[in-house]
Amino acid sequence: MSSREGQPTEFTGVRVRFDSDKTYEELVAALYADVGSTPVPIDDFPQTTTTWSDYQRRVESHVGPSGFILFTRFDHGGWLKNASIETKALRVIIGNPLIAITMLRHDITSGLFAPVELLLLEEAEGRSSLTYVKPSSLMVIAPNEPLLTAAQRLDEKLEALAVKVVSR
Repeated sequence: MSSREGQPTEFTGVRVRFDSDKTYEELVAALYADVGSTPVPIDDFPQTTTTWSDYQRRVESHVGPSGFILFTRFDHGGWLKNASIETKALRVIIGNPLIAITMLRHDITSGLFAPVELLLLEEAEGRSSLTYVKPSSLMVIAPNEPLLTAAQRLDEKLEALAVKVVSR
């Protein structure tokens, strides 16, 4: 057994929530207007590109205005009703490999938290919310200044997207 096997490292994530006067449907539409509404099979790109510049061009052709791509989504609201929970809830995975590489080159384990996840919820009285965990709070668990700088840039991009999506 290696000396690091099974060694836990505790850390704390920072959850960020944005409330919106938009309806759930408007919130989802605003997000999709920025990141796209059709998930992009990013894992297929390496099979169709041979160089980093080819890969970059392929990725850039899918990037939305805020710099992110829709990778996948889980409609929690679709199955929650089976448990007698009547709410709309959508978990969305977004990212950009060209942003992720700025962190992974400093600590490959930061890939545990890239791409990022958003949760869009229907709230009371026709309102909605968008919640995520701040990437830098998950990725940087030991001193690593280049990783921290790159992760904080991702934090800023994600916050800008959230503000844009929730605003009227």
